Amino acid sequence: MTRDAVQDADGHVTGPVPPPPGKGRWRAVRLARPAVSFRVDLRALWVMLALGLVAAAALVASIALGEYPIGLREVVRALVGQGHPGHEFIVMDLRLPRAVVAFAVGAALGAAGAVFQGLTRNALAAPEIIGVAAGANLAAVIVIVVLPATPIALLPVAALAGALATTALVYRLAWHGGSSPIRLILVGVGVTLVGHALVMAVVSSVDEIIHASQLVIFMAGSVYGKGWHELIALAPWIIVLLPLALGGARHLDALRLGDHPARGLGVHVERQRLTLLAIAAALAGAAVSTAGPVGFVGLMAPHIARRLVGAAYAAALPVAAMAGGTIVIAADTLARTLFAPVEIPVGVMTAIVGAPFFITLLFRAASRTPGP
Repeated sequence: MTRDAVQDADGHVTGPVPPPPGKGRWRAVRLARPAVSFRVDLRALWVMLALGLVAAAALVASIALGEYPIGLREVVRALVGQGHPGHEFIVMDLRLPRAVVAFAVGAALGAAGAVFQGLTRNALAAPEIIGVAAGANLAAVIVIVVLPATPIALLPVAALAGALATTALVYRLAWHGGSSPIRLILVGVGVTLVGHALVMAVVSSVDEIIHASQLVIFMAGSVYGKGWHELIALAPWIIVLLPLALGGARHLDALRLGDHPARGLGVHVERQRLTLLAIAAALAGAAVSTAGPVGFVGLMAPHIARRLVGAAYAAALPVAAMAGGTIVIAADTLARTLFAPVEIPVGVMTAIVGAPFFITLLFRAASRTPGP
């Protein structure tokens, strides 16, 4: 009998040995200095590569398409500094930075949504539902209205402060001898409604029509006119916070099992939950400060990631970030080109797709819930 055969209880050969779960998908990496060991999900790497190619194609399409279309060859020449001066201006100063900002915003929202869904154990959780986006939006709008001369680099700080303050408020209101995922969701929905009401109150107090229209566009979620300055202001937050979120993936995997199993696995539940909430809130706040509350990206991207690589957050979280960035680039390209020369905010485009997606999730959740 070969080692590829298996015996039943009586010693009879019944067939080949089934492969162990996940065989061929994971690879262990061990380093001597420093002494570090971790597993690499090969499937997630392939998915990331595929999504990277899709994102690159969306990036090229975003650069080439528009009211003034540019051929692919001219796009490449402009990117390497050998194109027509007019094409180089359109590509390097207008479309490329806008597309990269859109990707960064989507990546931040996708990662934040994955963390929120893991913490609350709720597939419907997202930055705009749990109250974080509303707090960041309110802080950004107040700064824009009260301090219009504020440097661009300080706007993420204001939005971050608003997101963290809102997260602290939601966490405190949801605390009752401990934090509960369902209480976090319910309190977050209430805080979101209050935040939206306060934003509308601030906007209604603006006298200048032009200023008010700019605020409305910001509130709808838009990357219109975003350039290298906005990217430079946003990039440090993404570079620091995404690895921190990925570093908490193992705690997310434990927390989604429930508080008691997580404690049995040695996780400090409340400390890790609060830390991960702060990281996700900061990611969402940085994205909102740049593009406004682009809705439903933080809801859709984690679902796409779980469909592609499974529920383990070490794989799902980076894939959700990549998927979120791809969604926003594609949505912004459509928003610019579908009704050209009229341009609609990217948040409107993501809502057109995201709202039916959200309703579908609600119906699926209701169908799995037993009746009274």
